[in-house]
Parts: sequence; structure tokens; C-alpha cells
Amino acid sequence: MAGLLYREDMDDVRARLTTWWHGGDIGRPAMLITAPRETPVESVPVLPEPPGWVTDYSTRDFDYRVNLAARACVATWYMGEAVPVVSPDLGPNTLALYLGCQGVEQPGTVWFEPFIEDPDQARFELQKDGFYWQFSLRLAQEELRIGRRKFLLQFPDLIEGLDTLAGMRGTERLLFDLVERPEWVARCLRQITDRYFHAYDVWYDLIRDEVGGSVFWCWAPGRMAKFQCDFSAMISPDMFGEFMKPVLVEMCERVSYSMYHWDGPGALPHHDHLLSIPALDMIQWTAGAGAEPPADRRWWPYYHKTVEAGKKLFIRCDTLDSLHALKREFGSRLKQFLIGMTAASPAEATALLKAAEV
Repeated sequence: MAGLLYREDMDDVRARLTTWWHGGDIGRPAMLITAPRETPVESVPVLPEPPGWVTDYSTRDFDYRVNLAARACVATWYMGEAVPVVSPDLGPNTLALYLGCQGVEQPGTVWFEPFIEDPDQARFELQKDGFYWQFSLRLAQEELRIGRRKFLLQFPDLIEGLDTLAGMRGTERLLFDLVERPEWVARCLRQITDRYFHAYDVWYDLIRDEVGGSVFWCWAPGRMAKFQCDFSAMISPDMFGEFMKPVLVEMCERVSYSMYHWDGPGALPHHDHLLSIPALDMIQWTAGAGAEPPADRRWWPYYHKTVEAGKKLFIRCDTLDSLHALKREFGSRLKQFLIGMTAASPAEATALLKAAEV
């Protein structure tokens, strides 16, 4: 094992996170804290932004994507258990691109153009000779080359299940399909899960670090993944239990460390389903636009229920006062939390780490 140029104590980070993932005590919650560096670690030339560039997921200019990756971590301190990472990501549903969607670049994101018009003609095959797979694979290989001993690679945001099917079929059509052809939906989800792990296994073998660890938001000492179902905000708990929970049960069992991206108040009704998935390790709560921030006391009953069920919980916390409030409310159970924060300086980051001690 060895440190990284942008995180020289990476071995210590790995040791703490291994202890934390396995239920051990590191004296505080796991903390993902970043702070700006006044002087970059190294000088990386800045390429001019290409004309028409609207999102950093873009595939318009390969060299510029590489340059973005080269510059991504140079001006940041990574404190607590934060890890310097870059990703060959092409958008928040990259698996749908690999399966045949076309990406439409929008400001800050990518829209996935549905293409399944006739359900009977639906096909789910990874297009490994296709543009998107080849672009992201080539990008990852270049990021690995330039990032050796500097930073780690994070998985592309593959996504899975109903979110991927909605990307391919269209949200409104899929809502009708759930009622009109539920057996077809179940068959599609089976194929999507199989294709997901075909892609996941390739990516894990490519980007895992020297100890077999992998990253999506948080490093874990093995095969880890982030799962989600933003589509769930539009369906009932019964439908979630019928269609999506079996997918998540299987997927959590097929990796060693898992988190679920639980997004927005519309997803709250599915909490009990999530807590009942034995192999799901952690829930990451995102409050959504216009709602109270994740550290707000409105969400505390859900947090108590989550940690009492033996799950870990990942949230963002914006202020020291909010951190103190969480500590008063949860006491030693705060050690089951993963908390993301931004500090103004390394000294402030150190103070946050001290304040989080339980």
C-alpha cells in the first residue's frame, strides 16, 4: 500500500474506513471534508473550454475531459476520510448510454433520449463497440495513466433498475407499463441487472486500487456501489416492493459494500422497504430542491429509524452548529453516520473533525 500525492496519508484513511465499514469505532462518524488549497499541489496547464461546452459530462472533446480530470484535485485538501477521485462518467445514468440511449447534453447534466418504442422489440445488450462505452473506457485508461499515485478513479454513475428502464423507455410510458404489462417490466429489470453487473465487473477490475478498494463518493475496501431509484417518487410503496425491492436485494448481495441514494421527500414512503434489505449497508439522504437541508431536525426521525435498523447514514452538513446539534441528538450513534462537509481551510477542517468526536 502507499499514499497518494493528493492524500499522502491514504493508508490511514483506508484503515479507518475499513474499521468503520465493518462496524468498528473510529471515535467519531466518518467524515468527508474538503478545503481549498491556496497553492495547488502541482501545476497543470489549463486548456481553453471548447465552444458550446455546457456540461463536464460532455463527450465533445476528449482532450478537454482529460484536462479536467488532471486539474480536478490539485487545489483541494482532502481531510477526514475524503479521497481524491476523478471519474470517466458520462452522465447520471451511464448504463442507459451503454444500452443504446443517446445523450443530449444540457447545462450541467445529460438528458437520455428514450428509444424503446415497441416493448416487444426491446433489447438489452451492452454496446461495447459503441461510442459511449469506448469513450468512457478510453477516458478511464487515460485518467489511470495521469493519476497514478495521485488520485483514485470513481465508478461511472451507472444507475440501474427502474431509473435505467425509464431512461430507455421514457418515464410516462414506463408508468403505464407498470400497470399494463408488469411481466414485461419484470423481464426488462432482470436483463438490466444482468447487464449492470457485466459492466460493473469490467469497471471494478479496471479502477480498483492496490488493495481491491473502490469508490463511489466514499472509499470502501472492496466491491462497493451506489444504488438508487429516483423513479420511486412516482410510484406507491406496493409497486416499489413489487418491482424495485427485489432488484435492490439482489444487487446489494452482489457487492460487498452498498449505499442507496434516497432522493427527496417523494421517496420517503419507501423507507421501510429500504430498511428491510439485509445487505444494504448505508442510506444516503438527499433532501431535494426547496426542502430543509439534510441536517435539519425535520429528518431526524428517519435517521433514528435508520441507525436503529443497523444501517449507516450518509448526509451533508453545512455548519458547525448543525454538527453540534446532530451530536447532541444522536450521541454515540453518530458514529454510524458518514458526514460530508466543506471547510474554508485545513485548520477549520481539523476543528470539524475534533467537534465530531463522540
